[in-house]
Amino acid sequence: MSLLIKNGTIVTMNASREIIQGDVYVEGCRIKAIGAGLTSAADKVIDATGHLVIPGLVQPHIHLCQTLFRGQADDLELLDWLKQKIWPLEAAHDAQSIYYSALLGIGELFKGGTTAIVDMATVNHTESNFQAIYDGGIRAISGKCMMDFGTDVPAALQDTTINAIEESIELLKKWQGAGEGRISYAFTPRFAVSCTKELLTKTVELANRYKVAIHTHASENRSEVEYVQKLSGMRNILYLDKLGLTGPNLILAHCIHLTNEEMSVLANSQTNIVHCPSSNLKLGSGIAKIPELIDKGAAIAIAADGAPCNNSLDGFMEMRLAALIQKPIYGPTAMPANKVFELATLGGAKAMGLSDQIGSIEQGKKADIAIVSLDDLRTTPTAGVSIYTQLVYQVQSSQVLTTIVNGQVVMENRQLTTIDETEVRQQANQAVKRVAARAHIAL
Repeated sequence: MSLLIKNGTIVTMNASREIIQGDVYVEGCRIKAIGAGLTSAADKVIDATGHLVIPGLVQPHIHLCQTLFRGQADDLELLDWLKQKIWPLEAAHDAQSIYYSALLGIGELFKGGTTAIVDMATVNHTESNFQAIYDGGIRAISGKCMMDFGTDVPAALQDTTINAIEESIELLKKWQGAGEGRISYAFTPRFAVSCTKELLTKTVELANRYKVAIHTHASENRSEVEYVQKLSGMRNILYLDKLGLTGPNLILAHCIHLTNEEMSVLANSQTNIVHCPSSNLKLGSGIAKIPELIDKGAAIAIAADGAPCNNSLDGFMEMRLAALIQKPIYGPTAMPANKVFELATLGGAKAMGLSDQIGSIEQGKKADIAIVSLDDLRTTPTAGVSIYTQLVYQVQSSQVLTTIVNGQVVMENRQLTTIDETEVRQQANQAVKRVAARAHIAL
């Protein structure tokens, strides 16, 4: 299958940050040529005249299993949010509800131009989560949520150390490299609050053995930090560092409440930090010191987190907030639009270990692309306006016209092609009632 995107404004995000008027030719899953007036015969031609052709957004911290619970857990801080709402709801999931929760999230991500994610599933029914990723067509790293410790954890989420490890290995062997390489596995211990030292230590050993990533949370909430310090005698990041978790294969969400020492540990180890501004604001967790972390040389990416702590999986909203919330603290020059767009594309690619494959539109890279319309009141006028300014401060996800993953058109003219949107919405509405009833949570 070949594809020719004609006459677009191509935001390459290559090393020179070139913005080119022209065409992108895709053959199979890869970009074969970029330039003006390409005449290669293609199976499909998309006219991008007047539109931006951008690298697909990369969000390396998502919970597809939670999309079903959007709007069910408002106005709570993190640990109460988990114990009162999210853990009971996750524990009540069945295989079908997981599947449609994940498809619901994937469809929303496609409609917002996100082409690649790092996902954390829940403890059970992870097979259904992977099946939705496979069927939906998104590029993803995912894994079974590992939990073998904690108070107020529902019985259905109380896993054993051995089972958490054995089931994770089975899933890895089945799904690593599936979907023509779109799908990868990561070991995903939830966070230090719900994982024993034994499990965290074993996770490091397994990730090294199988050469895959680790994905977890840390230092999102003050109460969480205090709890980990009480358990371990150390601050969160220093504890993870002592256990060997920090490093380029760790994808670490949030990282809000950090000391200077912890920031240096993360920067020096090149641990991938994922900034989730909407989630951090909605849960009242705080604002991560992203400009300081960038100054220290830390690796930063941007993501939405799960729908119940955000109510949206919109990468454009996350970019806008990531830029704006730092300015009252660090000044108006903090987090300029071009830097934020870099974090949302190349930063995410680095977090996924795919810098050489995605995050920019370059010859030889995977064809993960979004086409964005500027034909809208909020992006008018265009004369004299930086394209990065438009993308970060003005564009809304509804302006994404077409999304392409691995050379496959997964949305065209706002219509999903791999997901039956009507069916997913119907199934999701039925599933949330079933799951909430099982969790004894009133809707």
